[in-house]
Amino acid sequence: MTKGTTSFGKRHTKSHTLCRRCGRRSFHIQKKTCAQCAYPAAKTRHFEWSEKGKRRKTTGTGRMRYMKDLSRRFKNGFREGTVAKPKVKATATA
Repeated sequence: MTKGTTSFGKRHTKSHTLCRRCGRRSFHIQKKTCAQCAYPAAKTRHFEWSEKGKRRKTTGTGRMRYMKDLSRRFKNGFREGTVAKPKVKATATA
């Protein structure tokens, strides 16, 4: 048996499949953990030694469905259920 071409022909099983959380093909089927994001762990996998890796996964790289309108709501004091007062037209002074 050689180490090269003939051995590569036998590789037809997959150790990793798609991950639910990050969507990458990094979920190890036997270990039941994702090599990319550490799913099903509660905290996402990231390290201080990987600056570019953190940049790809940080806040602002996704849709930010909740964070997008936070600054506007904070500016208005998180008010809810109120109706804006009608603006009074300025009377023309001659």
